[in-house]
Amino acid sequence: MSDHKPAQAEVQKMKQFSTIWLVPLVAVAIGIWMLVQFVGSKGPVVTLKLNTAEGIEVGKTEIKSLNVKVGVINSVKLSDDYSYIIATAQMNKDAARMLKEDTLFWVVKPRIGKEGISGLETLLSGAYLELQPGVKEKEKLDFTVLETPPVAPPDAKGLRLVLTHREAGKLSVTDPVLYEGFTVGRVEKVSFDPETRKANYQLFIFQPYDSLIRKHTKFWLTSGVDLQMSAEGFNLKIGSVESLITGGVSFRVPKGAEPGEQVTTQLKKFKLYNNLKQVRERVFDQYLEYVMMFDESVRGLNSGAPVEYRGIRIGTVKKVPMELPSKEQGFSTKQIPVLVRIELGRIYNNVGEADLLALKRSLDKEFNQGLRASLKTGSFLTGALFIDTEVYEKADNYDVKRYKDYDIFPTQAGGFAEIQKQVTTLLDKFNNLPLEQTLGSLNNSLVASQQTMRSAQKVADSLNKLLSQKDTQAIPADVRKSLQEIQTTLNGFGPDAAPYQNLEQALARFENVMAELEPVLRQLNEKPNSLIFSGESTRDPIPAARGQK
Repeated sequence: MSDHKPAQAEVQKMKQFSTIWLVPLVAVAIGIWMLVQFVGSKGPVVTLKLNTAEGIEVGKTEIKSLNVKVGVINSVKLSDDYSYIIATAQMNKDAARMLKEDTLFWVVKPRIGKEGISGLETLLSGAYLELQPGVKEKEKLDFTVLETPPVAPPDAKGLRLVLTHREAGKLSVTDPVLYEGFTVGRVEKVSFDPETRKANYQLFIFQPYDSLIRKHTKFWLTSGVDLQMSAEGFNLKIGSVESLITGGVSFRVPKGAEPGEQVTTQLKKFKLYNNLKQVRERVFDQYLEYVMMFDESVRGLNSGAPVEYRGIRIGTVKKVPMELPSKEQGFSTKQIPVLVRIELGRIYNNVGEADLLALKRSLDKEFNQGLRASLKTGSFLTGALFIDTEVYEKADNYDVKRYKDYDIFPTQAGGFAEIQKQVTTLLDKFNNLPLEQTLGSLNNSLVASQQTMRSAQKVADSLNKLLSQKDTQAIPADVRKSLQEIQTTLNGFGPDAAPYQNLEQALARFENVMAELEPVLRQLNEKPNSLIFSGESTRDPIPAARGQK
C-alpha cells in the first residue's frame, strides 16, 4: 500500500463582485420602468351600457373623439337580467379630462334614415364609438350609449324647450323645428312621463333663432301633406321638403295675440297642438255655450264644425251629440242636443268680460226677434254639415228654455229638412189617390181597345181579301167609263151647246114679258079691285054760284 495521502483542494472566498449579475438587474430595472410607464400612460376604465353589441368587437372597436383614438373596448358581457349589454373600455390618459357628467357616447356605423346617409367610412374600418366631451365639473365613469348622434353638444348656444302632448309617437329625434317653413332647431329627445301620462318632446332651438320664442308662442305638429275635409271643403297644405318626408313641429305667435316677453329659461314647457287650426281655435277662449235641439238627422255634423251667420263664422260646434238618450227616454225623444260655443273674439275686437255679458243680452234679444239656427250642407262631396243662423220674420215667439245647465239656442228646420217634409207630404197625397180604381178603369179601357183593334184587324183582312178579287179590281175601269159619260153629258150643257143657247133666249123673252107685266102688277098691288072695277076715278062735284044753273 502506498503511504501517500490524497491531495485536497483549498477553497477560498472570492472578494470581487461578478459583472455578470448586472444583466438581470438591468432587465428588472427596465421592466419596472416599462411597467411604471405603462401604468402611468393608461387612463380610467369606463363602463358603457348598450342596447345591442352589434358591430362591437373586443380589442378592436375603438373610441374616438374628433376622429382621434382615445380608448378601446376591452370586454363585452350581458347584464344580469339579459336586457342590455355591459361593455368596458380602457381610455387613454389624456381622455380622463373628457369624462364628465354630460359626456355623450354613441355608435358610429352606416345609417340610412330620414336625416340622410351617414357612417359610410365604417364600411371598411368597422363601427366605432364617438365620444363628445363634457363641460361640467363633476366626473363620471359609467354612461349609456345613445341610439343616434345628439342634435347639439351640451355647450351649444341655443334654447332647450319641452313640449307636452297626450299621445306619444308624434315626433322623433332629429325631426325639424320650423319657423315660417325655415328649420331653426331639432327634436333632441323623446320620453314619456308615467305620472302625468303625457309624452315629452325636448327641442333645441339654435342661436340666434332662440329669440323667436316668446311667452305666448304656440307649437303645433307639421306633417308633410295636410289634407282636411270639412264643411268648408278640401284644404291642402304642403310643408317643406324635409317635413314632407319626416314631419316636424312649427311655432309662432298667433296673429292678433300679444307675443309677451322673450323666453330664456331652459327646458320651459309648452303645449303641443295637433295642427294650426287647433291653435287658432284656442285663441277664442271667451265664449257662450248653448244647446241646440235638432229634429232632423245630424249625420255629417262633427265637432269643430263652424257656426255661421250669413257666411261669417261666429262659433264652433263643441260636441255632437251632447249626450245620448237616457234609459227612461230611450229613442222616444225626437230631438238631438248639440253643444255649441258662440265665441266672443269672432264677433268683437278687443274683447273683455263686459263684452261677454253684452253678447248674452244681445242674443236673448235676437231670439225674440226671430234668430234661429238650422243645419246646412257645407260640401256636397263630403256630406259635411255646418250650423247657419238667420233671422226669420215669421218665427214663433221664443220663451227662454234650458237644457241641463245650458240655455237653448232656438232652431228651425233647414233647407233639406223642409224639402224632405214637402216630399213626404206629396207622397202622402199620392198614396191617398184612388189608384186602384183608376188602374182598374184603365185596364178595362185597354181591354176594350184590344178588342177594337182585333175587330179592325179583321175588317182590314176582309178588305184585303175583297180587293184581291178580280171583280173588285175591275170596278175602277167601270167607274172611269161612268165618269167619262158624265163629263160628256155635262159638256152638252156648256155655253157653246144648243140647249144652253135656247135656254138663254127663253130667259130673254121671259124678261121682256116680265117688264110688260110690271105696270099691271104695280096697279094690282096698289088697287087689288082694279080687275073688277074701272080704273078711272069719278070727279068730285063742283058747286055752282048763286043765280047760275
